[in-house]
Amino acid sequence: MSDPVLVDQRGGVTIVTLNDPATRNALSPDMTQELYAALDDFDANPEAHVLVLTGADPSFCSGANVRRFDSTRDALDAAAPAESLPWGAMEARLGRRNDDGEAGFGSVSDAPLRIYEVQKPTIAAVNGFAIGVGLGLALSCDIRIASDQSQFSEAFVRMGLIPGDGSTWQLPRMIGMSNTLLLQYTGDRIDAAEALRMNLVSKVYPHEEMMGAVMDLAERLASGATYSMSLTKYLVHQSMDLGLSESLRLAQVAQEQSRRSDDHREAVRAFLDKRSPDFKGR
Repeated sequence: MSDPVLVDQRGGVTIVTLNDPATRNALSPDMTQELYAALDDFDANPEAHVLVLTGADPSFCSGANVRRFDSTRDALDAAAPAESLPWGAMEARLGRRNDDGEAGFGSVSDAPLRIYEVQKPTIAAVNGFAIGVGLGLALSCDIRIASDQSQFSEAFVRMGLIPGDGSTWQLPRMIGMSNTLLLQYTGDRIDAAEALRMNLVSKVYPHEEMMGAVMDLAERLASGATYSMSLTKYLVHQSMDLGLSESLRLAQVAQEQSRRSDDHREAVRAFLDKRSPDFKGR
């Protein structure tokens, strides 16, 4: 059996490829653990500056591997609260929930959070189907670039499930409440053009050109001041839940930190020397 996750280091760019074409790269627990390991290695490697996440053609990630669903149903049914209305049942479960990960299928549903917490720039190269938690993986990357053959779906409702991958937090901030609930109530698939119109992705390229365009961007970012990019990412994440004055105070602290970086010193020297800076990401 081939490795479920492939890692390719090209200079400062790390390409992580979900690799189970037989299931269109469905996210299984084994694949998730390999993905976690690849992300840990990327975070720890000072020579790795930008992450590109993609899937083996013809899919980015088709969602969670559903083979496990039946094996967890009986335990969930036995623990179901008596309250008949969904919100009441939800409140009852929250009041006595243990953290065994049963409802969210453990590490699989946490994978988007792990990607979101990567401290360096990340790009999703969406080369095909991004369905369910597969879409959640793409949403958790900083930038999404799509092939014109890609398709997107919040497919959970079609299985009688809810979006348990963080997309109820991510999507409203990206595409608004109405578009979010339209996608999550229907589970309909949208193509790359519609995803671009909704602001779900930043750019769309012909399929055969998409990866080259992603690598051009990734290499450009990797050669830049990635230390300040990391701080910028921190500020953007934190500012989602802050007012302007609080965000500005946070930014002032981050600016002082960035001014102490080697990259800033190099940029100043390069400006005075009238040359291009040679950033190291520290």
